[in-house]
Amino acid sequence: MSSGLGKALEGVRVVDLSRLLPGPFATMLLGDMGAEVIKVEAPRGGDYARYYQPFVGPMGAFFASINRNKRSVALDLKDPQALGALEALLSKADVLVESFRPGVLERLGLGPERLKRDFPSLVCCSISGFGQSGPMAKEAGHDITYLARAGVLATVGTKDGALVTPGFQLADIAGGSLYAVSAILAALLARHRTGQGAHLDISMTDGALSFLIPTLGVGAAGQPFAGPAQGMLDGGVPCYGVYETSDGHHMALGALEPKFWVAFCQAVGWEHRASDGLTSGDKGRQIQQELAELFASRTRQQWTELLDGVDCCCEPVRRPQETLDDPLFAHRDIFFTLETPGGSFLQTATPLTPSDRSAFIPPPLLGEHTREVLTQAGIGQDVLDALLSRGAALDGQR
Repeated sequence: MSSGLGKALEGVRVVDLSRLLPGPFATMLLGDMGAEVIKVEAPRGGDYARYYQPFVGPMGAFFASINRNKRSVALDLKDPQALGALEALLSKADVLVESFRPGVLERLGLGPERLKRDFPSLVCCSISGFGQSGPMAKEAGHDITYLARAGVLATVGTKDGALVTPGFQLADIAGGSLYAVSAILAALLARHRTGQGAHLDISMTDGALSFLIPTLGVGAAGQPFAGPAQGMLDGGVPCYGVYETSDGHHMALGALEPKFWVAFCQAVGWEHRASDGLTSGDKGRQIQQELAELFASRTRQQWTELLDGVDCCCEPVRRPQETLDDPLFAHRDIFFTLETPGGSFLQTATPLTPSDRSAFIPPPLLGEHTREVLTQAGIGQDVLDALLSRGAALDGQR
């Protein structure tokens, strides 16, 4: 774990208007690194992810897993006085993260020109499906459609051309959240030199397209994409693929370099195939079939024991729940718990999560910190009471 990042962003204040996954995942990373994150939600419902089953106490487990280290303020931004409270927060903020469809902030009176004029040092990060401009800017989408438009989904499938739905949100997290964090950190560094903020346009579809940079590079050199599971890195050669074991589990073989493939062949008595790891075409498919039959002759545990200590890049395919007991992640201190209203709840560290988590904030109830945060922002008690009384704000303390 990154022991030196716990206070790296101490003193940086983030106002988070995002919901669901890409924005909240990004702001969780910023919060892990010491930023103060103020999550602004609608009083009626808040972040939709709060209600995704299963639940941990009053909040969805999905929500609880990606919203640590944040304080929740509930404001109805359609109410002028509540919008004024948001502007008070922005006047003291360093970063604004939002994931509305392009144009929503403009309609609220907080478009790029207004933000630049009234909050010149603010870094505004807009995460959207197709970008802030262009022919698809205002179209709705989700991870699978971003991957489809970017050409990534066409690469995920089987040799017969059947495509599959990825088991995790690739465009949302890698194409959205991680690019957002990188851009925010770079913008804060630039602001340190210039004093000027920035408006960051993070398109998840653009981010997904970047995953194909090597594929597009190879294509530009005259080798067009042949379909899923046809190339060197997607299961098109014997030495790089996933093979089923006799007990219905799988092993992942990644012996691309000759030394790894030779080591594997020696370990399994396949010396006659020591030069065939990268074979493609009909012969390659024949070798893959032979290899599939070989892996099907033992259980996953037997393969793990046989290849233990063999330097050949072969690992058992773990199911998600199995990682909780994996000694690798135990040593790396990946899993920890935080106290939520529903009791102690599992959290998963990222490479940016510091080792010292003693000051971590559990995922908040909707509006849990409204009164506290708005008072600190200079909102008078009379204004706050008026907002609360008409439902334009919510005080949801524990």
